[in-house]
Amino acid sequence: MNKTLNQTVTISIVTYNSQYVFKTLDSIQTTVLGRYPVKVLVHDNGSETDYIAQLKQYQSADIEIIEGHDNAGFGHGHNANLALTASDYFLICNPDIILNESAFKVMFETWLGQEDESIAMLTPKIVGPDGAVQHLVRQRLDVFDYMLRFVPFKFVKRLFAKRLAAYECRDLTDERQVIKYGSGAFMFTKTEVIRAIDGFDERFFMYFEDNDLCDRINQSGHQILYVPDAVVTHFYGMASHRSFGGFKIFIKSMVQYFNKWGWRFF
Repeated sequence: MNKTLNQTVTISIVTYNSQYVFKTLDSIQTTVLGRYPVKVLVHDNGSETDYIAQLKQYQSADIEIIEGHDNAGFGHGHNANLALTASDYFLICNPDIILNESAFKVMFETWLGQEDESIAMLTPKIVGPDGAVQHLVRQRLDVFDYMLRFVPFKFVKRLFAKRLAAYECRDLTDERQVIKYGSGAFMFTKTEVIRAIDGFDERFFMYFEDNDLCDRINQSGHQILYVPDAVVTHFYGMASHRSFGGFKIFIKSMVQYFNKWGWRFF
């Protein structure tokens, strides 16, 4: 691939009544559009009428709002955007991410200078609005560690503190390194690779679709590069923790994931 400034990027956003998406789009307009060869595709998964009307105010030559009629899930929306994409890179961005020019510049220039053709995804350091690191990188997945995060008793978490810290990769250094799993909140990918592995598995309505995508990237012989010198802000809604309905979706997706990739309990 000829790494020149002619390389283009599609930022893909999927939203369903997310109130943060307007801040996300504001940040992209302010820091990226007009400075880099970027097109934004926003796929709405059947939000309320007033919400869509507000979203359509962002329609422009660089931002396309696509109305879906049903909420068919996170992966479905990104796959719909992928089908419309002709760019070199496909940036999967949550509707609650605040993007800054420094982070985008670091990752875009990383792609332009990347000589290792096995790299198929870049993932940044992700922090909350308070600047605290959100430990979303993973090197291995199992049922025990996933469920441990939902245990409401602090003494149980203290008992398994070292294990939980290892699961959340809290000892991850600030050096660029290959990882196994990056967060679906922000995945800066090569379009050709994501298309070759058929994008997201739409059987995952929400949760675990990003883990599954990372597994298939790794399975295809490609790798994921953690780029901690690029930092983005994530509001991180934690729907699975806030509602019983969200928790049920989480459990269903977890069962689907381990049925597909093999059960690992510990």
